[in-house]
Amino acid sequence: MRTGVECLIDGLKKAGVKTIFGLPGGSVLDIFNKLYHAPFEFILARHEQGATHMADGYARASGKVGCCLATSGPGATNTVTGLANANMDSIPLVCITGQVPTPMIGNDAFQEADITGITRPVTKHNYLVRNVDELPRIIAEAFHIAATGRPGPVLIDIPKDVQRASTSAPTPDAVDIRSYHPTTDGHPKQIARLAEAINKAARPLLYVGGGAIAGNAAAEVAALAHKSGLPVTTTLLGLGAFPETDALALRMLGMHGSVTANYATHHCDLLVSIGARFDDRVTGKISEFAPKARIAHIDIDPSAISKSVPVDIPVVGDVKSILRALLPHVDSGERKEWREQIMAWKEKHPFSYDRDSKKLMPQYVIEQIYSLTKGEAVIVTEVGQHQMWAAQYYKYTQPRTFISSGGLGTMGFGLPAAIGAQIARPDKIVVDISGDGSAQMNFQEVVVAVEHNVPIKIVILNNGYLGMVRQWQELFYKKEYSATRLGQAERGKNENIKTKKGAKYLPDFVRLAEAHGALGLRVEARAQVEATLKKAFTHDGPVVVECMVEPEANVYPMVPAGASLTEMIQSMA
Repeated sequence: MRTGVECLIDGLKKAGVKTIFGLPGGSVLDIFNKLYHAPFEFILARHEQGATHMADGYARASGKVGCCLATSGPGATNTVTGLANANMDSIPLVCITGQVPTPMIGNDAFQEADITGITRPVTKHNYLVRNVDELPRIIAEAFHIAATGRPGPVLIDIPKDVQRASTSAPTPDAVDIRSYHPTTDGHPKQIARLAEAINKAARPLLYVGGGAIAGNAAAEVAALAHKSGLPVTTTLLGLGAFPETDALALRMLGMHGSVTANYATHHCDLLVSIGARFDDRVTGKISEFAPKARIAHIDIDPSAISKSVPVDIPVVGDVKSILRALLPHVDSGERKEWREQIMAWKEKHPFSYDRDSKKLMPQYVIEQIYSLTKGEAVIVTEVGQHQMWAAQYYKYTQPRTFISSGGLGTMGFGLPAAIGAQIARPDKIVVDISGDGSAQMNFQEVVVAVEHNVPIKIVILNNGYLGMVRQWQELFYKKEYSATRLGQAERGKNENIKTKKGAKYLPDFVRLAEAHGALGLRVEARAQVEATLKKAFTHDGPVVVECMVEPEANVYPMVPAGASLTEMIQSMA
């Protein structure tokens, strides 16, 4: 006989869990009592949202299922943003929450929350365990569901009495869920149709998303591109799926993508989507997206096919196995005329900014990070302008080296995700590129990096604004900066900030880093960047580098929301 908690510990061992991120509380005290003696590394986060992002970053960097643990009520509800973030980006993680005893469910007991009801829209699947006999099976199923098909987060809510109850039910050796059998092999006729379409196309284009990384298909994407001379563009989450230093790489497409990628998408005659989902930041105005192209879509999730954009050739299944089946049927070729056109666009429209400016430009800082790390770091970002500059000015050549919140756009994601990524990849320099707005959302987790000597480098591009929102206000709201200034000066009257004496910027990130036990450094001029970053990257511990950058630098190019990809704003001029 085993208690529910013992079943949980055995299930986690069998699932291969090495690290758990979380916080204790009243409803999970029995679990924590057993964890005290269990062979897992436990990372005590300072907020449950931080714990879920750590598990998320761990999963993205390692390719394994992340695991986090929280108590009932507010502990559980604090995981919702992290679960929604993982769900939008198809990240495999298992979140375990405690619950009040089953007889008290529905009675508004202390720290009760219907977490399975709350998280149903933001998880791939969830469980409320009412019978301890079911717990061993549920744990095994949760890890299976999280990692197979289209990956995603799974929540297991375990009432306190179920944790203490005993059962003789064994932990299953295999999982077989009658209604859950994801399709992995693509249909041979559809694969043949896709091969024929590629062979006949004069201006084909590969459009690669995060599914190619989740499916470990980077080598197959490269083989297809090189065999048939297919140019490659990626989504934000697809960065690293194809080397951006390759002559066939067009870089990212969409709202802040490269001019070349957007023009190529508009003019191609065949668009082959590989593990991407046609989100609105990519398509812009859907009726004018790839208007001259037949569209093929390879995806393991059949519900993603034709969800946003009508698809001519659907191929449902595992990206890696489909590309392997496709490769023998595509012709070798160079597509000389198409590639010459693309090369002309690339030469005419590179990512650019004012390189002669005497001010500290944020793009320059990222270029220096790329140079000093030789493009081999794991870059994690928060959300905002810095996220887009990190996508534009750092070139990614390997999968799982760019980690960011794509679908949900979660400010506060990067710092805890960087901790998870660094634990998963201790052999890499992990750099969290942040804005000053995002940095303030989960900065408390720095102490976790200090405690465990997780040597992440946090580079804050401090422009004193919620920068991306300010950019939209500048371009589309007549420069009325409503609630986007983070300094005390020039705030709106409605914010009622007294600035007559001692207006200043808060917080002091260097002192904040030091207060948490990390090394804090500040850069105020271009000439200080290289030496300061070198000091940070060679320091044996977490470092916060605050870079005081040009406040009103913007991200270009920019496709306004709802516009065609060809309607790019490339500067204020």
